[in-house]
Amino acid sequence: MKANTIITISRQYGSQGREVGQELANRLGIPYYDRALITLAAKESGFSEELFDQLDRRATNSFLYSLTMFGSAGINGLSLTDQLYVTQRNIIRDLAAKGSCVFVGRCADYILRKEPEIYNFFIKASMEKRLEHAKDDPKVPDATKETLEKLDKQRAAYYNFYTGQIWGNAANYDMCLDSGVLGVSKVVDMMLEYIDIAQAQKD
Repeated sequence: MKANTIITISRQYGSQGREVGQELANRLGIPYYDRALITLAAKESGFSEELFDQLDRRATNSFLYSLTMFGSAGINGLSLTDQLYVTQRNIIRDLAAKGSCVFVGRCADYILRKEPEIYNFFIKASMEKRLEHAKDDPKVPDATKETLEKLDKQRAAYYNFYTGQIWGNAANYDMCLDSGVLGVSKVVDMMLEYIDIAQAQKD
């Protein structure tokens, strides 16, 4: 794998995108970033991690457009939600500049779209499989089909709002993979094979 290879993973809730990202990073021996970006953003901005975590979790469509609770609390004309996005964006760019790494979510595919060695993947799974995996998540007790659909709508709203693109649109990704059919390890195998082939064609 070439130096400064950036891999981003977008995923449906419950599709094991986080597990895919962690295994991929472990196999390659490179850093993995997901919710840890919230901690980094809080440290850099001076706001509490608890506040940024709350903002991150409340990134729903209506919240992003109305910002009724936090819209007046920002500085420099930015709401706290916007400040969280901008801070995370800057951190993502700084981390990518340091070398190869894996990002899960956080609009990283869009933020780093100009990187020469970036590979974007989308992980999906059937609702049955997603519900099965969601049961292991303490943040989503008694998960239902409606719960997962709402969580995906929140992710889509956040992504669409800040990127102007459509979350989950196959045209935005190098590959879309079904973890429910393939399993985590096979998904990682296919991602690595794709990257090897793509990089070989550039040489």
